[in-house]
Amino acid sequence: MTTQVNDLQEQLEQLRSNAQNAIAQCQNLDDLESLRVNYLGKKGQLSQILRNLGKLGPEERPKIGAIANEIKEAIQNSLQQQRETLQTAQIEAQLQAEALDVTMPGVYRPQGKIHPLNGVIDRIIDIFVGLGYTVASGPEIETDYYNFEALNTPEDHPARDMQDTFYLPGNKLLRTHTSSVQIRYMERHQPPMRVVAPGRVYRRDTVDATHSAVFHQVELLAVDEGLRFTDLKGTIHEFLRQMFGDLPLRFRPSYFPFTEPSAEVDIQWQGDWLEVLGCGMVDPNVLETVGYDSEKYTGFALGLGVERFAMVLHQLDDIRRLYSSDLRFLNQF
Repeated sequence: MTTQVNDLQEQLEQLRSNAQNAIAQCQNLDDLESLRVNYLGKKGQLSQILRNLGKLGPEERPKIGAIANEIKEAIQNSLQQQRETLQTAQIEAQLQAEALDVTMPGVYRPQGKIHPLNGVIDRIIDIFVGLGYTVASGPEIETDYYNFEALNTPEDHPARDMQDTFYLPGNKLLRTHTSSVQIRYMERHQPPMRVVAPGRVYRRDTVDATHSAVFHQVELLAVDEGLRFTDLKGTIHEFLRQMFGDLPLRFRPSYFPFTEPSAEVDIQWQGDWLEVLGCGMVDPNVLETVGYDSEKYTGFALGLGVERFAMVLHQLDDIRRLYSSDLRFLNQF
């Protein structure tokens, strides 16, 4: 029995020596885990040696068991120390790889800018919101009713001509103005109301330096008891003052089918009179169409072209520059 005890003891000591040497040379956490399984796993080398305990006598088993526990603990300590060493080295390597040299010059990444058209729209909306108006919107594909009929436009009006309007199948069309938003909004709300409606509109125009088949409008509508043309004039004066500064302006009589009386507004810009918007008191027929009592309520409306404002504010010579996506042009804003 003494020979078997000595053999087991030598095997255990040899196991400790081999395991600690292998662990010390291990440079990878995955390989370290493989070593743990190889030496201390259920089917590992330590378990293989301890299977011979059954051949020892009752008085010799405790001695070999104590040695086996000591060796197991020593191997576990070696595994833990090497694991901590490898983890620390891994973190240091990662930090070194991700280190940022703050003395190096930065990489320039150009930031996007607001398109000049969007900038003008935002400026217009900010002014009207500051005057107590709410932003409203509507569909770009409209029906004849909302685009023309409800706006008091008779069937023989020139605006219905095929040369002006893009007609679509199913009695649909591309809206020719944002005034259609007025009807849709009034159908859903009761006075008093004050709304501003920006949006894209379409007309069959020949594209040149001052015209485009697709452009942008902003529509204004106010409906309440006792509104007068003087209220409209005061609103326009304040809006244009905030937009262009204290410039002379004038109102000229005009005609729009959905307002009565109607006017066009000019400002004196660089020595010339320049038309900037159309306006008027909402025609009673329009109010009656949406179910309002035209004897009780009155309203005013105005419409302006955003491209015209952009060309004036930025002194542009060609409307097509606003749609060219030319960075040489856009980088100026």
